[in-house]
Amino acid sequence: MPSVRPPILQISNLYVQRGDTTILHDIHWSLRPGEHWVLLGPNGCGKTSLLKTLLGYLSPSKGSIELLGNRYGSDDWRDVRIRLGIVTSAIQASIPPAEIAEETVISGKYAQLDLWTATTRADRASARKFLSLMGAEGLAGRPWLYLSQGERQRVLIARALMAKPRVLILDEPCAGLDPVARSEFLSFVERLARTPRAPALVLVTHHIEEIRPVFTHAIALKRGRLVHSGRIRDIITSRVLTDVFEAPMKVRRSGGRYTAEISA
Repeated sequence: MPSVRPPILQISNLYVQRGDTTILHDIHWSLRPGEHWVLLGPNGCGKTSLLKTLLGYLSPSKGSIELLGNRYGSDDWRDVRIRLGIVTSAIQASIPPAEIAEETVISGKYAQLDLWTATTRADRASARKFLSLMGAEGLAGRPWLYLSQGERQRVLIARALMAKPRVLILDEPCAGLDPVARSEFLSFVERLARTPRAPALVLVTHHIEEIRPVFTHAIALKRGRLVHSGRIRDIITSRVLTDVFEAPMKVRRSGGRYTAEISA
């Protein structure tokens, strides 16, 4: 009988409280090898707080987090954090305008912003490999200032991959992209997910149109509570999204892709 591989991430009975306010209530989440998850919910539902807790920037008040064989509170989370990749617009302002894309990608290996470490030939070869994977090999020598928003997002994914993460978090990666750039970017994400030894992906969004067929599971938050969790087919439904967004939603599925509209 085949053995069941242990989860990459196991969150149990997680609460985050600050003063009289409970930010996250009794969160349970298990992410196993081979799964790619969507973290879904309206603005203010707790998505960012859950990410900050997972990354160790927001301390839990109760419960447990086990990630990549490490337990929060027992192991040094600074070492664990390096094994996570994250693509978020929050770091864009910290990248020097004159830094070329190749150096931005290399900085991910050393967990630096504004790369100052001396790089090696192997670093540069790896950076170009990951840029090529993202269809961005032609950007290697271009300064950050002259990259479009879509090009920047591809460079940031390549940067995250330099650390060879087991989990790659995409935090609303399509914000600011026009429809064509968004479609191209999501195609790159799907191609990445299908590569051998790809990291587990976690897509944070409130737009179900961004969910590609490669994503297998989803969790939905509402007012700091995890209200739905399971396989994509069971979560991305009219009934569930009506509950999560508290508006009458009509969901349609075609070829593994989803669209939604507010019903009259």
